[in-house]
Amino acid sequence: METELNEIMNAATLNHDNAPMRKLLPAVEPNGHRLIEPEELLDKPIGKPAAESKTTTPKKNNRRMQLFVGIAAVGLLAATAFYYDKFIAPYESTDDAFIEADATPIAPQVAGQVVRLLVNDNQEVKANDLLLEIDPREFQAKVDQTRANLAAAQSRLEQANAQYAVDLAKVDQEKANVVAAEAQAAYAAADLKRYQSVGSRAVSESQLDLAGTQARSTAAQVDAARDKEFSAEAQAKLDKANIQSASAEVALNEANVRQAELDLSYTKVTAPVSGFVTHRGVDNGAYVQPGQNLLAVMPHKVWVIANFKETQLAHMRVGQPVRVKVDAYPQARFTGHVDSIQAGTGARFSLLPPENATGNYVKVVQRVPVKIVLDDVANPYFVLGAGMSVVPEVRVK
Repeated sequence: METELNEIMNAATLNHDNAPMRKLLPAVEPNGHRLIEPEELLDKPIGKPAAESKTTTPKKNNRRMQLFVGIAAVGLLAATAFYYDKFIAPYESTDDAFIEADATPIAPQVAGQVVRLLVNDNQEVKANDLLLEIDPREFQAKVDQTRANLAAAQSRLEQANAQYAVDLAKVDQEKANVVAAEAQAAYAAADLKRYQSVGSRAVSESQLDLAGTQARSTAAQVDAARDKEFSAEAQAKLDKANIQSASAEVALNEANVRQAELDLSYTKVTAPVSGFVTHRGVDNGAYVQPGQNLLAVMPHKVWVIANFKETQLAHMRVGQPVRVKVDAYPQARFTGHVDSIQAGTGARFSLLPPENATGNYVKVVQRVPVKIVLDDVANPYFVLGAGMSVVPEVRVK
């Protein structure tokens, strides 16, 4: 083995100018390890392998960083698309929205001086609660007067009914008198006929004359009895008319009593609905007139009027759920639903609607009022008043 190694080394020493031999005959030590020749050390600069390692590592790090940024960008775009599709695209929103309510103005129906004022500004009241009272003495006197007139009219009606009953009885009596007179007249006429049939041989002339007189007298009595009957019947008709007149007078006085009692009840002004007292402009002792605005009651029932752009109504329908954010209570969220969509833009029903047929025309996106009814506003911690700004979000998809 040593002989072979020596021969190889000698061959390498003798032919050091022969490059192919150096490549074919690698230098090895007796223990079998390869020897590094001086030329190899001279061909390779010192420290180059370390420099190449340092250059390769930043390139790999840059590629990893770019890959990470790309993945993060794709994930952010996917999250943005998901958020838009889930939380933005299905909703239509506007900040041109306000709370509305039917504010009920309170005005007196009779004139008088306020003797009691029982409410203050922003006080909560219930329906039929007494708000104020007007001096009732004049109206009470009017009630007493009309009641007295009614009693007098009722007395006259009773008197007319009694007189009618008497006159009806008199009519019956006169009818009976007519029957009696007719019977007497018939008897006298029969006597006269008998006397006349017998002639002067059986009766005297005076008897014949007397029978004729009686016949004529009883006939006249019949006519008189009939006249009395007609007079009694006419009086009964007059009594009936008097009854009708008295009945009408009673009805008139009953109406006067009801009106007086109604005016008396108007002296107590009550709340027509439950709500909050607002815009109070009356005090104790003030003299008020019918129709004068004293205060207003804002009911608990409120809703939202949202003026959406006409381009936002493509998918909006009645009954769609709505989330409502009230500017006064940013921490609270209210729910509701679309109640109705006005059949016309707000500009069309304004005081001076636009006239587009005037020559120049600029198309402007119109706004349409949409009524949104809140589902639950009974929370006493959140007082919702007319005119408050809100931001509704209608889920249209």
